[in-house]
Amino acid sequence: MRKALRGVLSLALLIGTVSATGATAGAATAAEPATGAGAPATADIKDRILAIPGMSLIEEKPAAGYRFFVLNYTQPVDHRNPRKGTFQQRLTLLHKDTSRPTVFFTSGYGLNTSPRRSEPTAIIDGNQVSMEYRFFTPSRPAPADWTKLDIWQAASDQHRIHRALKKIYDRKWISTGGSKGGMTATYYERFYPRDMDGVVAYVAPNDVDNDEDSAYDRFLENVGTQECRDKLNGVQREALVRRDALSAKYAAYATANNYTFNTIGSLDRAFEAVVLDYTWAFWQYSMVADCGTIPDAKTATDDELWNSVNDISGFSFYTDQGLSGYTPYYYQAGTELGSPDVTQPHLKGLSRYGYQPPRNFVPREIPMKFKKNAMKDVDRWVRNNARQMMFVNGENDPWSAEPFRLGKGARDSFVHTVPGANHGARIDGLPAEQRAAATASILKWAGVAPAPVQQDESKAKRLTKADVRLDKQELEREPTLRP
Repeated sequence: MRKALRGVLSLALLIGTVSATGATAGAATAAEPATGAGAPATADIKDRILAIPGMSLIEEKPAAGYRFFVLNYTQPVDHRNPRKGTFQQRLTLLHKDTSRPTVFFTSGYGLNTSPRRSEPTAIIDGNQVSMEYRFFTPSRPAPADWTKLDIWQAASDQHRIHRALKKIYDRKWISTGGSKGGMTATYYERFYPRDMDGVVAYVAPNDVDNDEDSAYDRFLENVGTQECRDKLNGVQREALVRRDALSAKYAAYATANNYTFNTIGSLDRAFEAVVLDYTWAFWQYSMVADCGTIPDAKTATDDELWNSVNDISGFSFYTDQGLSGYTPYYYQAGTELGSPDVTQPHLKGLSRYGYQPPRNFVPREIPMKFKKNAMKDVDRWVRNNARQMMFVNGENDPWSAEPFRLGKGARDSFVHTVPGANHGARIDGLPAEQRAAATASILKWAGVAPAPVQQDESKAKRLTKADVRLDKQELEREPTLRP
């Protein structure tokens, strides 16, 4: 994967206490915050939220049909030892009504502070809490102890937020997220399986064995059409053949934009990383119909090759300036999540570095050590213990090549694959029968399935009308390989 409060209360009162051995769902008893019980249920919702110890308002923004708050919440840097300090974690709250269910969304990266609702939120007509993942700025402790950036600590962030808001939003809760956000929702369920009433994880990679990535190779050998794959491979190969000419353009581009390459090591390493991302990035963000935009490598000019690679992969990304915002992701990829190592045999003899590991994208002063059992533990738990979990994958999405799978121990859980979809796969892209069944499950998990749907799943539809601004899909076209 290439490719993220303050107060006069004493720290013990603000954060609580925690077991030092809380590494699993059974032992993980992260510090529990006080709830908003200090404000009566008749108070304005903003006053009720701000009555939660550690919660503070950044701003309230207009959102038609909702109240929308951007908030800070005091979190312990280390949920196992809250006395080691705190940091401010940003979240947003799209408030509909306390009588409605709530969706807990995270991208797994930074926070979009504009009003948006995820697909499950639109389906159930609910509230939505969105959390910025720890260590993505500005939700980063200072100084940053990178050993406290792991999936259990992040799940414990979500657990505390949920506990803080549950006394106000006391109906059913559904967790969701796409890509790394889908992974985040899954890890949260693994460590705190009693918090949520359902999980909807979109295009969530599941790199169980970081040393075995043949599934990705098989995917790239078969996705789309042979003609399209040949065109993409041809551009990659020709870009490396013309390395000197395109590198000269890259150097001029870097100078003009004050880009530097200290983290990755050199312009040449950055150049090759961008080129090797090209085919994967195309399938991640584009459709088979977009193959017509790929130039013919045999006749393309240097400018045409440059423009195509830049549009799809992005020459700015592996600069220091492009990488800095994603240091938390690469750190996790190199310590727990894993990352694909794709062979790309058509580049044999031309590639100098191959697929570079996450270590190359994190400043060297930050130590990294891979925990090989972290993803195995989650995978095993999902197979044996999934309850009311749904995984939605894209047929043409590279990240869906190693998906989560359900075992005999799973109950009321599903895996759906959206035909022809890329990394933006959504339930509304499923065939009608599957779409209705998936929608019905979410409505039931949230406790808002209408009587006709309880009798006949084929009648299931989202409970809200489409809204262009609120329902805008947050599939950022990042110029790199990241989930």
